[in-house]
Amino acid sequence: MEKRREQGKGLKKASLPVPGLGAMGNLVGGSMVGGAKMGGLEGNMRGPRVTILVREFEDFENYVGDVARSFLRQRPELPFLAVAESPPYPPLVLPEGARLLVLTPSPDQPPQTHRPEFNVQTEFALLVPDGVELDHGRQIERLIRELEGEGGGPVRLVAAPVLTRSAVQCLHLRVNLREWTATYTPAASGSSGSVCTALQGDAVVLIRTEDLFNLSVPLGRPLMSSLFVQTSLRSWKVKLLEGPSFSTSHRPLFSSAHNQWKADSRLKDATNHLMRSFGLKRVVLSDGRDQWFGCSKETARCFGTVRDDTPEYLYIERWTPPCCLRALRETTKYVINILESSGVRYWLEGGSLLGAARHQDIIPWDYDVDLGIYLEDIPNCDYLKNLDSGSLVDANGYVWERAVEGDFYRVQYSEANHLHVDLWPFYPRNGVMTRDTWTEHKQDVEFPEHFLQPLVPMQFAGITAYGPNNHRAFLELKFGEGVIENPQYPNPAKKRLDRSRTL
Repeated sequence: MEKRREQGKGLKKASLPVPGLGAMGNLVGGSMVGGAKMGGLEGNMRGPRVTILVREFEDFENYVGDVARSFLRQRPELPFLAVAESPPYPPLVLPEGARLLVLTPSPDQPPQTHRPEFNVQTEFALLVPDGVELDHGRQIERLIRELEGEGGGPVRLVAAPVLTRSAVQCLHLRVNLREWTATYTPAASGSSGSVCTALQGDAVVLIRTEDLFNLSVPLGRPLMSSLFVQTSLRSWKVKLLEGPSFSTSHRPLFSSAHNQWKADSRLKDATNHLMRSFGLKRVVLSDGRDQWFGCSKETARCFGTVRDDTPEYLYIERWTPPCCLRALRETTKYVINILESSGVRYWLEGGSLLGAARHQDIIPWDYDVDLGIYLEDIPNCDYLKNLDSGSLVDANGYVWERAVEGDFYRVQYSEANHLHVDLWPFYPRNGVMTRDTWTEHKQDVEFPEHFLQPLVPMQFAGITAYGPNNHRAFLELKFGEGVIENPQYPNPAKKRLDRSRTL
């Protein structure tokens, strides 16, 4: 802190100045500082421009000491930090000039002891994977020149590959927080200076210290996943150079299958924690595979009891988590298959019919599925006919029950996960479909039976379901004119949909 006060006179609130420049000001892109042009790894009248950071390593087997010796042998003036969440065990053996930064606060230490922005006193930070070697200092100078050459444009990171058996790949990453999803797609590769939004594989990455510490989680793990999720949300890009490449004599990193398994398990746990903390439930990999970090049949759903028809995620400007939509689709397909095979006439009702008309799917912010059924057909279905009280868990783990809220039936995804399909029994009376009890929902009203004669197929949630024969007139009877073209949240008095955003 004393050093910081003498050199930088404190931190700005919105962004970090370049540390170590004192009253001379900030240096950006090799600009004039105090009347002198600065360039290279060191400038006249000041210290080194780059701090080496090794964040991604395992305490039970690593080569951080070798990495430090390699870099400090070529550039002994460069600060070198090994960064860990907690003190590694066994302890790291680091050469002189390298030190350990532990991120977890200690009650007997001041907060700046564990905060990386107080420990990096240079204009740039070089993020280095474990086991990488520095062959000559010009490698770092080349990265600096490339990043400075981008000026203030969208390229805010420059990367160089590490020579391993699998080449680093340039990817495009699109993060949609509203839909809790991150999607990776392949980008052009093979040409020098490929520009993209994420990398896959081993690479050395240079970033301005100011940019790094303006991220909400600058040194999260897994480092590359954490870094590129945050930079892509800021529309920053990374430039992957064809050279200079960094070498390594430590690949694979782990000497035994057991240690590799331990590292893979820790990576999985760290990825789970990171994605959940970022609010990402689904990651689509560049090969098209899905990774899920949300609810499942064995866990509770992602949101609690819905109050005022407004689920909690709408208040944080998000829509239904994709894992919940997946569970609703599975339950809908399952229930409809049983109804059809049992001879129970059904139709898409309420918001589910509206979703079919508008999206051919569940409305992106809906949290259940509604089906109408003929009351007289209930005895045809073994799962429904004996549900006067209690519930029934079928062989596939779905829970069938008579709803406690009223005279209707509910099928839950599982005993743990209460995402559900509601079945609303109607019966005809003088050509009008009616019920004996009603809810307070405005769409829960009587309607002419001719809407159901005949029922017509509609695409919904990945299957062909049945709906009223004039779904527009049916929906406008229940919700009002123009309801298909004018989407709105269920209870606008509590939360209104911003229609300026793309649906």
